[in-house]
Amino acid sequence: MKKVTEGVWFIQGQDEFIPDAHAYVIGKPDSEDLSLVDAGLMGKGPYKIDAVQRLGIDLTHIKRVIMTHTHLDHIGCLADILKAIPGAELWVHGDEAGMLEEGDERAVYGMDMFQSLCHAQYGIEPGAFKFNVDRQLEGGEVLDLGGIEWQVIHIPGHSQGSIGLYNQDNRILIPGDVVYADYAIGRFDLFGASGPKHKESLVALGELEVSILLPGHNRIMESVPPGYITETAEQWGPYLT
Repeated sequence: MKKVTEGVWFIQGQDEFIPDAHAYVIGKPDSEDLSLVDAGLMGKGPYKIDAVQRLGIDLTHIKRVIMTHTHLDHIGCLADILKAIPGAELWVHGDEAGMLEEGDERAVYGMDMFQSLCHAQYGIEPGAFKFNVDRQLEGGEVLDLGGIEWQVIHIPGHSQGSIGLYNQDNRILIPGDVVYADYAIGRFDLFGASGPKHKESLVALGELEVSILLPGHNRIMESVPPGYITETAEQWGPYLT
């Protein structure tokens, strides 16, 4: 648990056999209008909820869960979190929201082999990731989340409905699994993924002024060098064709 800046907290994922996504809480504390960005791996709900409470946050002040995308390591414990915060809404990009509502889990598992493994290894039942989505995001929205302005950016490539959240005032980017620290990026070989679109998304993110990078995995970057995302796009460009 870490305060990144005023109105932004980092809850580090707890990796196991499968990586557990980081979660972030955003919003001014006195607004009582906070958002949880991403959930995490199955079984990590109690840890994430406890981490929120250890920050001194009343769970009723969490008004929504915003998913950067719906892969298993990000959505696995969503049901537990929504059970603990029954008033929270679920916001997902439209390209994956419809699949969640229909119970189409291809955007959760990414490949049939991984789905079969998880069903066997973790006893996950088919239909476990069918959710009602309260708001379908498109990209291009400017959201006031707890008194802080965030731009929604549609950045497909790692998944078809991947989004980033960007706060221009503090130059903070939450990109999900599209770009990480250390010139790394997320996979682009799963269901709905696309190397060329991933490249386009990296190029688009490279146009932003980013000082703080809060990715879905690995370390966070609090002093991002100028041109970092553009350099990452250039390094990976030959592989994203």
